Amino acid sequence: MALFKSATREVPEIRPVPRHIAIIMDGNGRWAKKRFLPRVAGHVKGVETVREIVRACINEGVEYLTLFAFSSENWRRPAEEVGRLMQLFVSALENEVAKLTRNGVRLKVVGDLSRFDARLQELIHAAETATAENARLTLSIAANYGGRWDILQAMNQLAVTQPEKTGNWTEADLEPCLALNYAPEPDLFIRTGGEERISNFLLWQLAYTEFHFTETLWPEFDADALKAAIVSYQKRERRFGRTSEQLTGDVASAQDGTDARP
Repeated sequence: MALFKSATREVPEIRPVPRHIAIIMDGNGRWAKKRFLPRVAGHVKGVETVREIVRACINEGVEYLTLFAFSSENWRRPAEEVGRLMQLFVSALENEVAKLTRNGVRLKVVGDLSRFDARLQELIHAAETATAENARLTLSIAANYGGRWDILQAMNQLAVTQPEKTGNWTEADLEPCLALNYAPEPDLFIRTGGEERISNFLLWQLAYTEFHFTETLWPEFDADALKAAIVSYQKRERRFGRTSEQLTGDVASAQDGTDARP
């Protein structure tokens, strides 16, 4: 059974600060190119930004942060760049886990990890185990992840665990099988770097998420930029299929103790 409400079946709690923020960290390579640096320098700088945004999310009261680090399509990049990204991932896992624990951050890595080498898989497992009891912020890193892969692997799980329901599976059956089943659906999706697409990221989970696109390249995205995205989110009217008038009724009912929701 799903741990959190699905926005397509129930109206989730609407909070002034997003409970869950998902980010596509785009622009590392362009940041480096503008400075006549190798692309890997942008990725190294991007790790520093991750540290800052994790701290900023904690300060803002965000409970879940999901970062798209490496998509299932990123294997198409030059082999040298992919190799350097894998090295950077290993280095981050070796050096950051103690800091995450000191700050109360639980680390989860979601995606098809089978393609990573044994050393990287071992480090991922060790990091998740070491931070499992931390509860201040859950940091999810999507690595070798794709939204279509996520839905397909969930369906394959159902085919094995609930074959008797074939042809009658429901959203409630599928959601616990998704890679991010331990987190609520994102309230706010941010993409840096100027592109305005979701690039096969969290296709199921973003159904009712608010989108925020910014020209800022990821290495330049800071706590102030995160705050600006949250302020933009706070100006949205989150209806979840309802009318504006119904939302006004919700406010009125909350004030007089009645419930005007349908």
